Amino acid sequence: MTRSTAPGTADQPTSARDNYGATGTFHGPVNFGGHPSISWPHRVGVVPPVAIGRLERPADTALETAAAAGSTTAVVYQVVAGFGGVGKTQLAATLAHRWWQEHRVDLLIWVTATSRTAVITRYAQAAADVTGVEDPDPRDGAQRLLAWLAGTTRAWLLVLDDLTDPTDLQGLWPPVTTSGRTVLTTRRRDSALLDGRVLIDVGPFTATEAVDYLHGKLGNHPHRLDEAEDLAADLGRLPLALAQAAVYIADQDLTCSAYRRRLHRRRLRTLRPPTLPDDQHTAVADTWGLSIDLANAATGGLAEILLQLTALLDPNGIPARLFATTAVTRYCTAQAGQPVGDDDTHDALRALHRLSLITVAPTDSNGDVIRVHSLLQRVVREDVPADHEQDLALAAADAIDEAWPAREPHATTAQWFRANTIILHRHTAARLWTASGARHPVLFRVGTSLGNTGLPAAAFEYYNRLHLTATGLLGADHPDTLATRSNVASWQGHAGDPAGAAAAFEQLLPDQLRVLGPDHPGILTTRTALTNWRGRAGDPAGAAAALQQLLPDQLRMLGPDHPDTLATRANLANFRGNAGDPAAAAAALGQLLEERMRILGPDHPHSLSTRNDLAYWTGLAGNPAGAAAQLRRLVEDRLRVLGPDHPDTFTSRNNFAYWLGEAGNPAEAITALRHLLEDRLRVSGPDDPGTLQTRHNLARKLGDAGDPAAAAAALEQVLADRLRVLGPDHPRTLHARHHLAYWRGEAGEPTSAVTSYQQLLVDRRRVLGPDHPQTLTTRHHLAHYQGLTGDPVGAAGAFEQLLTDQIRVLGPDNPDTMRTRKDLARSHGSSGDADKAVAAYRQLLDDQLRVLDRNHPHLLSTRGDLAHWQGKAGDPAGAAAALEQLLTDSLRILGTDHPYLLATRGALAYWQSRSATQLR
Repeated sequence: MTRSTAPGTADQPTSARDNYGATGTFHGPVNFGGHPSISWPHRVGVVPPVAIGRLERPADTALETAAAAGSTTAVVYQVVAGFGGVGKTQLAATLAHRWWQEHRVDLLIWVTATSRTAVITRYAQAAADVTGVEDPDPRDGAQRLLAWLAGTTRAWLLVLDDLTDPTDLQGLWPPVTTSGRTVLTTRRRDSALLDGRVLIDVGPFTATEAVDYLHGKLGNHPHRLDEAEDLAADLGRLPLALAQAAVYIADQDLTCSAYRRRLHRRRLRTLRPPTLPDDQHTAVADTWGLSIDLANAATGGLAEILLQLTALLDPNGIPARLFATTAVTRYCTAQAGQPVGDDDTHDALRALHRLSLITVAPTDSNGDVIRVHSLLQRVVREDVPADHEQDLALAAADAIDEAWPAREPHATTAQWFRANTIILHRHTAARLWTASGARHPVLFRVGTSLGNTGLPAAAFEYYNRLHLTATGLLGADHPDTLATRSNVASWQGHAGDPAGAAAAFEQLLPDQLRVLGPDHPGILTTRTALTNWRGRAGDPAGAAAALQQLLPDQLRMLGPDHPDTLATRANLANFRGNAGDPAAAAAALGQLLEERMRILGPDHPHSLSTRNDLAYWTGLAGNPAGAAAQLRRLVEDRLRVLGPDHPDTFTSRNNFAYWLGEAGNPAEAITALRHLLEDRLRVSGPDDPGTLQTRHNLARKLGDAGDPAAAAAALEQVLADRLRVLGPDHPRTLHARHHLAYWRGEAGEPTSAVTSYQQLLVDRRRVLGPDHPQTLTTRHHLAHYQGLTGDPVGAAGAFEQLLTDQIRVLGPDNPDTMRTRKDLARSHGSSGDADKAVAAYRQLLDDQLRVLDRNHPHLLSTRGDLAHWQGKAGDPAGAAAALEQLLTDSLRILGTDHPYLLATRGALAYWQSRSATQLR
């Protein structure tokens, strides 16, 4: 924009219109020559002073850039919009003062646009000044000004500050011209107001700006800045609030920390400074009153009711769907005294949005979310009548519970609802616990959601805090307090501490028996959980025995077809398998499946989960191909029933890939796991436990397919992510360390494997205890790689010590015990005692034949090792004969394409050759 004359010079006539004002036919009396002449440049209206210590902000640059763009071309208006108290007026005033001082305008008009009358009056005054004509009717003067602005070549800036109602400018919008600029500040966001105009959206200070501002105001007394950053956060970094807080602190000789204490104890209105700073007229607590009144007027009072609901929720994001729930419309109907539907609440939210009291913003996958400034929330909460607080809190909780989807399709969806519940609980804790003598169900949904979305440690911490609240409000023996303790214990186990969970349930059980009585359903639930966590803590046989005792009580109290009775039978079968009897587990699950399908139907989730467990134990019982076939069919059914993105569908796809690899198809397994990983990343994200487990399994299958170095490299990345997400002591983190050590050893680094297993053994003993099955497994692998580093005698000694402990802890027939016996026999042979190895293998084979099915792959492996050491002991012919029979059985059991057959054929050829040589 260019000025036509130098500042301070008389106005030189450039046309008759510029010299004499408007021309043409005048309607009504006109006073010529009655108004004193003016000098240029000229200012109309009082521009507010720039606040002392005001910070330059990015919005200043945006406004300056947009306004300066009009120097050569016509530019639309700049609309400076935002929440009350963010500094919109200061932004426009800074621009006006700067341009005036830099002589960039001939005419500066400042209009306080809070009403149509105020706009017309100021326009008429400006028209009289620049044309010399005073119109008796200010409306004519306003039109005279608009005509003059449209035709003049003088540079002008017109500021319409704090526009309250866009309709007030109907017929009064300044013209668009290369000579002039219009800047409008408003809290309004009406589409008609913003359409075709440059929007400069102004928000609160950034964290850095807020602290810088307080330093600028209070820095002469550094001790006053104690907790300045926290104070800025408490006040939502709102410029108006910070300005008034700084003056209050100075007036009362306080520190920021002292002000914070008052802020947390007292109502905001009591902290108004005696004199407001920077020519302000309204205390921060009152700054939004007019906007609320306007929203109420437009919605019949509904806007304020909804604003009260938002005041209890998360300022950073409230799902808009909450306000379409029955809970909200029912509450609004009761408060408004007339029927309110979801269309009404939608329109009321839009009214609040137009007035910048809230912001309604779309998201990619979760619908609209509502954001509201935390300080406005506080003011609204403080003004809620005491007799409305209970119903308001329950309406908000009911709305969250109603809108929260049973299945959380996106992590962000879950986070929205969890955050809003936590904030609601923070503001209304007692009201969600004592309204009906019990806690609101939405409180437990937060913890369950945290755990189910891969954050078990966060769920454990949440329930711990909830338990403290319940104890304080309801007492230690209230049923809801006991239920909260149960959740604490459960998520302690899921967070990686199964022994701690078992101990917590053991402490809970006598309290429940005392308070609830022995036949209360909660007692059975706690007994079930106690036995389950004992099993997961390393005592599957003890857990199976305890469940065997629990089952008759459930049959007596609940009946044979009750879901809990059936669940106990499933757990009992699984623990029998974990205790070393996979065949018994598979048989029990087969019987259970028939009954669950009869009672629940074939597509019920429990029927499908039983099929999943049955396939697992079928594989461990020696039939990996059968397990893969069962899981192939299960994947098809879960796709049909649950859909492709359901977690249970992912689980079955993962298990199918695993058993596909175990059945001799590692390449197909790798392909299946890679496809699964893509889907899990898309649905659940990279840090979801299921995603990490799929990466773990994929790494293992890379090793099984013959690339141990790639397996180790992939597991290094998995371990780094599990350390970050789950922590160093989580069982899955320890599991990743275990397999990383294994594949490093298989990649030709046995010494590295020994070092890794030694370090892992220390941590597993500390976290799990010395007798936990996984601790014993670590000892097994450590001994194995000790032998591969050239110390077979030391390995044999370690295996002998381990075997003693496994027989004591697991029993002689446990698969892990059998595996140690097998490796001990191999160590005898590697130490130079082939005869001792043969004797040990024969004893092992006899026991395996007694315990395992004759077609079990472990029998084939033992027979192969026995033949090898039989040859090493000087009987190559016997070895060849044994391998020939083994090859026949392997073809029958495993099929023609299994990798094991190639190794067996190679061994057979070797010992046949040695036998022929011996004969010669």
